[in-house]
Amino acid sequence: MQNTHFVLTRNVNIDTEMDNEPVRRAISRFYRDLAMTLKPSDEPAKEGGPGIIHLIKGDLPAEEFYIRTEDSGTMEIAASEELGFIYAFFYISEHCLGILPFWFWNDQKFVKRSRIEVPFTEYHSKRKPVAYRGWFINDEVLISRWSAEQSTEYPWEMAFEALLRCGGNTVIPGTDSNSKKYADLAGSMGLWMTQHHAEPLGAEMFLRAYPDKIPSFKEYPDLFRGLWEEGIKRQMKHKIIWNLGFRGQGDTPFWENDPQYDTPKKRGQLISSIMKEQYDLVKKYVDNPVFGTNLYGETMELYRQGYLQLPENVIMIWADNGYGKMVSRRQGNHNPRVPALPEKELRNRSHGVYYHVSFYDLQAANVLTMLPNSMEFVKKELGNAYDHGIRTLWLVNCSNIKPHIYPLDFTAALWNCLETEPEEHLETYLRQYYGSKSSAEMKACFEDYFRAALPYGDREDEHAGEQFYNYVTRVLIHQWMKDGGKAASEELRWCGAAQDFAGQVSWFVSKCENAYPGFARLLHRCRVVASELGDSSGRLWKDSLQLQANIHACCLEGVICFGKGYAAYAAGDYLKAFYETGRASDCFDRAEKAMKECCHDKWKGFYDNDCQTDIKETAYLLKLLMGYIRNLGDGPYFYQWQRQVIYPEKDRKIMLLLNYENHLTDEELYRAMKEKDWGGF
Repeated sequence: MQNTHFVLTRNVNIDTEMDNEPVRRAISRFYRDLAMTLKPSDEPAKEGGPGIIHLIKGDLPAEEFYIRTEDSGTMEIAASEELGFIYAFFYISEHCLGILPFWFWNDQKFVKRSRIEVPFTEYHSKRKPVAYRGWFINDEVLISRWSAEQSTEYPWEMAFEALLRCGGNTVIPGTDSNSKKYADLAGSMGLWMTQHHAEPLGAEMFLRAYPDKIPSFKEYPDLFRGLWEEGIKRQMKHKIIWNLGFRGQGDTPFWENDPQYDTPKKRGQLISSIMKEQYDLVKKYVDNPVFGTNLYGETMELYRQGYLQLPENVIMIWADNGYGKMVSRRQGNHNPRVPALPEKELRNRSHGVYYHVSFYDLQAANVLTMLPNSMEFVKKELGNAYDHGIRTLWLVNCSNIKPHIYPLDFTAALWNCLETEPEEHLETYLRQYYGSKSSAEMKACFEDYFRAALPYGDREDEHAGEQFYNYVTRVLIHQWMKDGGKAASEELRWCGAAQDFAGQVSWFVSKCENAYPGFARLLHRCRVVASELGDSSGRLWKDSLQLQANIHACCLEGVICFGKGYAAYAAGDYLKAFYETGRASDCFDRAEKAMKECCHDKWKGFYDNDCQTDIKETAYLLKLLMGYIRNLGDGPYFYQWQRQVIYPEKDRKIMLLLNYENHLTDEELYRAMKEKDWGGF
């Protein structure tokens, strides 16, 4: 009986009826996949020649594909446009070659074979429940300064490839200048693009183009129009979801720079008129354009108040609050939690969601670590959004990708199949990326990560990422050194009801004290799991969940020491306050060191540009605080503490000469206390 299963070898030939850049890249990428998983072989030559894959342009819906094998040497792939062919190659790559969507980001290892028999004779892809599915590569400070030992563009190419492998088709290719820098790469890989809510139409920011002018539309309408028109012309060669709107210069409301718009009505009227103008301008240059607008932060409040009028046929993009809950985000101390879901009368319109698995808010969010809310919570929120009609666009803030692979894999599973169950998905994820040794203990560690998350508020989504330990600590340091802790910090009114500085410190430290045992236990369990895994799986485990548990545990311990330092300071024991503050700095330094230890091989330098959470900055500011405390307790002559720490007790009070050696720096004094296992309190 004739074998009808197609055989994949390194020598396979591919011909195509569609010759454009995305398809050419897909073919080249597939040859690379073959080279990663197959050995060079002359076996096909003995059987009559290498196999042939024919790419045929067929009458199929956009993105769908059909694969059929006639015999062991011929395969046909039919699709109507480039994304269909791209997805077809990725389907074969995953289901035949075993290359997973995050192979690059999770360091998947391959055992090469001589040949692989395709296990099916035909396959027809299914339509996905969400039309536009994508990532916003936002707050991308880590991948922007990292080359993966290749080039600065290579990590972006790998990000776009992972998105496509996840079934995505849409991207915002970076923030601000990055979105322009990498737009052509994203377009050449077949992706649709859209724009940041602060960058309507992808136009250049007004203040960058005209740094000497006030960014007022009322004063300079033609300059704004010129920037919009330039943005349209620059991007019209690509597939674009044109973002309509008008925000400020940066991720802030425009009226912060233009105070004449001092009422919600004035603000809404201006934004509405500008969106209509942008809408008409795009239609002047683009046939059948796709539009979207973000109902985000203050914009959603204006819409709810009835002051914002949208053009027809525009995707209304609703946003979570940065923590996965479909309510408006907190802005400083203002947190109205307005529901961010379309009401019944809007269900006949197209809707999208801008959803965060990573968020940067200088308060309590997560950039270096995973979303602190569980995938069960994520499924509930996105499922509810879908039930409310949010089915046209799902855009997920993926940040720097590497720290967020598990939630990104889960959200992609949802946009491909809404019935995805978190527990089954986690088991599959662990088995695929960590191998046959994945265990119930590994699964329990992932589940415990979300259980351990610090609840900074009473709502189900109010759990803290690593920014909480760092930003709140730094705000408190600032206030402490500003006035000695006499007044409460206005910056922290959002995170507790305390009316004085001491109360704010107490609230913050008690939250961290309660959370620390959970992450300390998780870190221990992760280390036990790592010791039982093989080299590659163990390395991946240390680089992923174990690192994140370590960051949380170290920073939490640092806050606890910080709290002890403040308690000693408040009691007038400045030397103990100095010592405990040094211990706090050491804890944050350990978190920084843990990240650096994961910068091996292609990951060298990955965490070097941690400038958002910026754990090293917290450690540094704690050292500055040590100097402040020493000035109060050991000044103005700075010799008493030195004598107390390094001199034998019999010599401390003999002062025929005040100094016998140079003054110790703060760091030298603290190290001397540590070396002596200081117990002079």
